[in-house]
Amino acid sequence: MSEKICVARIGAPHGVRGEVRLWTFTEEPLAVLHYGPLTTKDGSRAFEVAKARQAKDHLVATIKGVTDRDAAEKLNRLELYIARDQLPEPDDDEYYHADLIGLAAETTAGEPLGRVLAIHNFGAGDIIEIAPPAGSTMLLPFSNAVVPTVDIKGGRVVIELPAEIDGDAP
Repeated sequence: MSEKICVARIGAPHGVRGEVRLWTFTEEPLAVLHYGPLTTKDGSRAFEVAKARQAKDHLVATIKGVTDRDAAEKLNRLELYIARDQLPEPDDDEYYHADLIGLAAETTAGEPLGRVLAIHNFGAGDIIEIAPPAGSTMLLPFSNAVVPTVDIKGGRVVIELPAEIDGDAP
């Protein structure tokens, strides 16, 4: 299991006073205000969210020490992490996306597809990226219809391949 969990991603600047758009990956978006310093994945840089307010599908946040648009622009696309032990343990039927990375992916028929490489969100919903043993990766919607089973203890996710990928399309 990952020792760090990505809880937010900084987006483009908002205005000229250093505010940024902030996409959070927590159940309660404003929880990022209570975690203390958030770090880069490698831990080399730390940031603290001083203030945040809800916007349409993200937060508008002030990061301590970021006072102008140029400084805010340099943080665009930066992912922010916290130590896993700062978060509650998920219930038996829950998991963190980070827990899926590296799990085996197989079809509903039990055929191996590869390994889970990443979970992405480009704004239209979560996407699961599967790396097969050979060839290019597959990007599939991460929904109950496509990923009906996540078995953390068993080390696998089950993928219901759409017909056009599975080869059953007319």
